Amino acid sequence: MSASAGLEVPVAPSLRDRFRAWREGLTASPGFRRWAAGFPLTRPFARRRARALFDLCAGFVYSQVLLACVRLRLFDMLEHGPVDEAELARRLDLPPEGALRLLRAAAALGLTMQRDDRRWALGPLGAAMIGNPGIAAMVEHHAMLYADLADPVALLRRPRGGNALSGYWAYAGAAAPGSLGRERTGDYTALMAASQPMVAEEVIATYDFRRHRCLLDIGGGSGAFLAAVAAAAPELRVMLFDLPAVAAQARERFARLRLEGRATAHGGDFAVDALPAGADIVSLVRVLHDHDDDVVMALLRRVHAALPPGGRLLVAEPMSGTPGAEPAGDAYFGFYLLAMGRGRPRKPDELQAMARAAGFATARLLPTRTPLLARVLVADVASA
Repeated sequence: MSASAGLEVPVAPSLRDRFRAWREGLTASPGFRRWAAGFPLTRPFARRRARALFDLCAGFVYSQVLLACVRLRLFDMLEHGPVDEAELARRLDLPPEGALRLLRAAAALGLTMQRDDRRWALGPLGAAMIGNPGIAAMVEHHAMLYADLADPVALLRRPRGGNALSGYWAYAGAAAPGSLGRERTGDYTALMAASQPMVAEEVIATYDFRRHRCLLDIGGGSGAFLAAVAAAAPELRVMLFDLPAVAAQARERFARLRLEGRATAHGGDFAVDALPAGADIVSLVRVLHDHDDDVVMALLRRVHAALPPGGRLLVAEPMSGTPGAEPAGDAYFGFYLLAMGRGRPRKPDELQAMARAAGFATARLLPTRTPLLARVLVADVASA
């Protein structure tokens, strides 16, 4: 019977799927696992898989070790050189046994290391925390996410929102986001500002904004991204559009940096209010994945209408299905946005299709240095 008769035509499994089924069938066999663990040629693979499975089981402990290091400012204490164990215990305000337990746990995770002289120093991952306040801010912020994930099955079953995280991102559940005051937007705006420089560095290394005359950044927070772009492109005018209370903080940043002559901040709700005119490029940095499909499509259409012929949209955010970063795009952001109460991670081809549906003539990915942090997509308005 044909497919037109209303019945689905069975599709034969691909060669790759048949190989995967055979491989995972072997892996599921206790006898094969015992053989693989003992056979010299397969032993390394068996050990790596066992380690990966253990890390999945124990990952919550690893994250709490990192949180303890951040809250106790351990990395700051080791920034200027090795420190004796007893001195560290005193500075950490921990009993010697507790300090040693933390230091050894951190060393196992690459955060600290013990030198031959028995003093403690930064490990490779601990050293990476220095000069990156955004990472420490996110580690602290995750305390709310941990609370929301205490019962992940309940989180999956109940309607979205009503969690610690959705309350933190005040605009996520607000009926009128534009009316939110600084007391409701201040905390998450500060978090965005702390973590934005890492993303800004990635985007600026990928895209040369000097080819444009005016950039409009939508949902730009207190202007950390625009400040970085303005420093990299001294002739570029920049405009920011965000909720009124957030835009006021951006004006303060621009004034501190003496950017008033070429930087303006406009307050409004991009879901309902008109976008500022005059830009030949619009950026959406970590914005689209925070919103549901209907809001994203409406925003993309509004951006397309606001751009002149030949204008460009730049989207920068972590994306689903990124090779080598699949856990970040689908596991981390999938559950984070569920707890937040709106949005979802999207694959690049989904975003490209949405951009074309919104009227953009082309949409393509640009290679970035660290796709785990952000991938960059540009979409162009047809020239006149």
